[in-house]
Amino acid sequence: MVHGQYKTPINILLANDDSDERYFFERAVKELPVATKLTTVIDGITLMEYLYLNSESLPDILFLDINMPQKNGKECLMEIKCSETLKHLPVVMYSTTRNDKEIDILYQHGATSFLLKDNYASLIKGINQALGLGTC
Repeated sequence: MVHGQYKTPINILLANDDSDERYFFERAVKELPVATKLTTVIDGITLMEYLYLNSESLPDILFLDINMPQKNGKECLMEIKCSETLKHLPVVMYSTTRNDKEIDILYQHGATSFLLKDNYASLIKGINQALGLGTC
């Protein structure tokens, strides 16, 4: 991602079922050196409904948790990338997995990048990198 391609504010969508992780992600976004608008959804079904209802004004980027109830992140990624309306949406997979084979499969299905859930400092760095803002 290149920061210059974003309008201000950067419209970020997070799909994550864990309230603590949503809280820390929101805190990290507030530390970004640019204006942002963060929207969160708590599961894959709600995510897909949100995307289809807002297909005329999609977010600039989606951070997508892999392990969610009802519809997981991989299923959502596959649906997004098979949709003519949604397939251009940049999707950053966000997970605790360190399984290279699983991560490679996500890239094969169209993930833009992968952000490891590790610690708060790496979260800030990863969001900055995903948005093309460097490692502030």
